[in-house]
Amino acid sequence: MSCQRLRSTLMAGVPLTLLMLPVLSLPAKAQQDAGVERLPTVDVSGPGNESDSDGEAYRSPTASSTVSATDIETHGGDVREALRDVPGTFTRINPQNPGIAVNIRGMEGAGRVNMMIDGVRQNFRFTGHEAQGFTYVDPALLAGVSVERGSVLTTGGGALAGSANFRTIGITDIIVPGRQWGAIGNLGLGSNGVGFSQMFAGAFNVSPNIAVGGAISHRKAHNYYNGDGELVPGTGQDLLSGLLKADIRFNEYAKLALGAVFYNNDFFANSYYQTVNNNTYTAKFSFNPDNPLIDFKLNLAYNDLKMTYDLDRNTGSARGRVIHDQGWGIDTSNTSRFMLGPMAVKAVYGVEYFHDNVKSINSAAVPDFGVNPSGKSSIGGVFTQFTFTQGIFDLTAGGRYGFYDLNGSGAVTAGNPVGLPAGPYTVDRSEGRFQPKVTLAARVTDWWQPYVTYSETFRPPTISETLTGGTHPGTGGMSFFPNPFLKPEIAKGWEVGMNIVAANLLADKDVFRMKAAYYNNRVQDYVTACFPPMGFGVYFCNNPGTSTVQGVEVQSEYDAGFAFGRLSYTYTHSELPSQINGFGAQSYLPDHVFSATAGARFFDRRVTVGARFSAVSEAYLGAINVAPGSRLYGPSYELVDLFTTFKFDNGLEFGLNVTNLFDVAYTGALTTGGGGTPILNGRGRTVVANARVQF
Repeated sequence: MSCQRLRSTLMAGVPLTLLMLPVLSLPAKAQQDAGVERLPTVDVSGPGNESDSDGEAYRSPTASSTVSATDIETHGGDVREALRDVPGTFTRINPQNPGIAVNIRGMEGAGRVNMMIDGVRQNFRFTGHEAQGFTYVDPALLAGVSVERGSVLTTGGGALAGSANFRTIGITDIIVPGRQWGAIGNLGLGSNGVGFSQMFAGAFNVSPNIAVGGAISHRKAHNYYNGDGELVPGTGQDLLSGLLKADIRFNEYAKLALGAVFYNNDFFANSYYQTVNNNTYTAKFSFNPDNPLIDFKLNLAYNDLKMTYDLDRNTGSARGRVIHDQGWGIDTSNTSRFMLGPMAVKAVYGVEYFHDNVKSINSAAVPDFGVNPSGKSSIGGVFTQFTFTQGIFDLTAGGRYGFYDLNGSGAVTAGNPVGLPAGPYTVDRSEGRFQPKVTLAARVTDWWQPYVTYSETFRPPTISETLTGGTHPGTGGMSFFPNPFLKPEIAKGWEVGMNIVAANLLADKDVFRMKAAYYNNRVQDYVTACFPPMGFGVYFCNNPGTSTVQGVEVQSEYDAGFAFGRLSYTYTHSELPSQINGFGAQSYLPDHVFSATAGARFFDRRVTVGARFSAVSEAYLGAINVAPGSRLYGPSYELVDLFTTFKFDNGLEFGLNVTNLFDVAYTGALTTGGGGTPILNGRGRTVVANARVQF
């Protein structure tokens, strides 16, 4: 983005901030009364509730969900599998690549889902036989994942289908309340290639106003076996990660949180040994005085991800490939609460901006081989969102002016499919669009809240899609072409849903929570790989017309303390054009995904025993991805997992998890084949034991 555009964007936030100044003179009584009525809070802690202990997701008239550290642990430490239990949410998995690619409502990659680590965008793109975007974070360092499906207007918005924020452990996760210091130690040992893992975290209060902490984690995994007892090659990894955190409290109102998350992983994928380094840095300032008009946040971020193909251990034509994405961002927002006559108002307004500088070397031996280009891109937005509450009704209305900037250069041959003249070319594009969102919710009873939402989103084309070029490594036959004329994808849609939170139904202090929604989105200018009418090559293009994606999402949980249960169900019907496997990957969700978890607690709730059943229906593959006469759908499958934990008074905890109990041979939906073999690559029966202590 040009300096002039950046300056204009930041200045746009000034009048938004000034808008609140005249309201500062409101009478104190109005400020004191500016509360928003909420459904009653019932604090019942069950599995999966650590990151959402009072069920806040079930009180929000949005399609939101959380995944806790416990959820990840009961899935054998695999956050990708844990996310598949979230309604409307899935992940594309390459068994060889530890990267996380979140799919929301059948859309993934290339920024369709804003994946973040501690609120920092992860814009790493890699065009190949993969999803077009990965997040690299160690599950052992995660405190939870927050998922927002659909439009996000405020900070973290600017994506087509939603967002997923991976929150790493902080100082308050490490120090037990009431103590000056704290530590966590975790040892894990697993069968079937999981191997040995270690994590240690420590934090202490340097002074009443300063606290520091850190963590280090290591895991060395090996190739695993599928349910047929066949070795799935290239599925090991050697992961070393860590983090540093510091909280500085200037006074009771102002706080600065500093963070750094480090990730280093060696693995074998796409026929090459690879190393990925991903470092994320944050500085978050918050100012929340005893004034309902001011809840101010200012966040600075820097992300540095480098993927390298090993030079010493392979001889392929893509050896020496390096993709280096350096990104930095800033966002600022304020929340004001006040009364407008009998109506309570909550206003959120701000601005955010993120810039990526990508430098790619596709091959040390033959530089013009490969597909991943260099370039610069920016994405940002100015937003405001008001919630008006009167009686049983909440009306939330707002808008986001989102924009992007993209520039780079390359060279093309004559006869390319988009009509560029042969030779060098440059791209310098920028565009913006207003995205409205309106939600009407009603607390019909103290336990039932229906809502309806209309929203619009857009997704800019990426550097990879716009500037792709060169030829396929090792063959020299498949040509790749750029498309500087790509238009942004636009989605417009409705969502109708409801929340239920009820207590004391079957037992004293029990709680039942439920979210259910139907959505219908129409997506236009959807981008897929395309083949030229004549010639041998491929490029990205906008598909003409509008396609519909619709579905139903249900999640519920019941917790009575001594027993608990949880259900998740997703129905998806997508008419989107198919992505082409090999130049990206098709992203159709299975028609039906169901998950049920049940368990009980014994001995003063120190012992927990539970089981999970998952059923995944057939999944459409896209006609372009299968040979004539072959099945258009991947097979369905069912899995059963077991988990148990033993907690002691001294902070010691033991856990034992068994995934794929019946050793089912399967390939999971949205799973990329690994190792160039046709075998089923779902992980067979696996036992993982953990010992954790916190003191």
